[in-house]
Amino acid sequence: MNPQRIIMLIVALMIAGGTVLFLRSYLDAERRAAKQVTQPAREPIRPALQVLVARSEVRTGQIVKPDDLRWQAWPEGSLSPAYAVEGLRPLTDFVGAVARSPISPGEPITEGKLVLPGSRGFMAAVLQPGMRAVSVPVTVTSGISGFVFAGDKVDLILTHSLQPAAQGEKEPHASETILRDIRVIAMDQRSDAKPGEQAQIAKTATFEVTPKQSEIITLALEMGKLSLTLRSLQETTDTPLPEGPSYTRDTDVSVLLSSRPSSRPVEPSPSVPTAAPPPSASVTIIRGSVVAESGPAADGRNGSGGGTKP
Repeated sequence: MNPQRIIMLIVALMIAGGTVLFLRSYLDAERRAAKQVTQPAREPIRPALQVLVARSEVRTGQIVKPDDLRWQAWPEGSLSPAYAVEGLRPLTDFVGAVARSPISPGEPITEGKLVLPGSRGFMAAVLQPGMRAVSVPVTVTSGISGFVFAGDKVDLILTHSLQPAAQGEKEPHASETILRDIRVIAMDQRSDAKPGEQAQIAKTATFEVTPKQSEIITLALEMGKLSLTLRSLQETTDTPLPEGPSYTRDTDVSVLLSSRPSSRPVEPSPSVPTAAPPPSASVTIIRGSVVAESGPAADGRNGSGGGTKP
């Protein structure tokens, strides 16, 4: 075969192959352009918003704690302006609030369902029906160094002096538990404890009590000094002491006080009256001008069983 023809054939094949490749790429570009025209552009996927909801059931009058709340993904289309959105409202704004009505698990938290601390009527919302609020002064020692917070349960101990047994004696002292399992609803004017907050020394403690218990506390403040004892969170019921009310005297604390001599004067024993002898029985016998007596009395006087008188 002529070499010139072979070269022309090779050139023709190369031109034909290039034409095929060009047509294929052109057709693919047209198909992609047609798809972009028929299908609208998709919007970028946005992350779901996090809304503050109840982790567990919150009852009416319950003080909200951090463990009662959590953030949950919420569709933006059903987002209400009253919802608390992460990044716009911190969770701590709702800690310490009181529920106006029951809140179910997973239900969004709103200000309309809560009474926030410092709001008007907050303390009345904290109290259960039929209960009262009463405050007592506390110190560093009587208030357990600031480690008592709203929602804790405490016992109240009264320390006071007793009436001396006799004039001249020193007044004995005693302490007794007057109330048990009392709920703390506020320390000073605060009813919430922020997460991670350090203990602060309060000057007053407010308790939720019955009307009768409020009378007991008011009278106890006039009698002596009140102290708080913190109860464990694991205690669900108050087990009464088998010996009855719990109290401790100063003689139970110090052996020296229990062995001190008593200055009480010894009272004389009352005298026992002596019984009078029974009256003697005698019989008088009259025979004409002769009078005779018969009986024990006559025997003692005459030395015989009878006597006569002329």
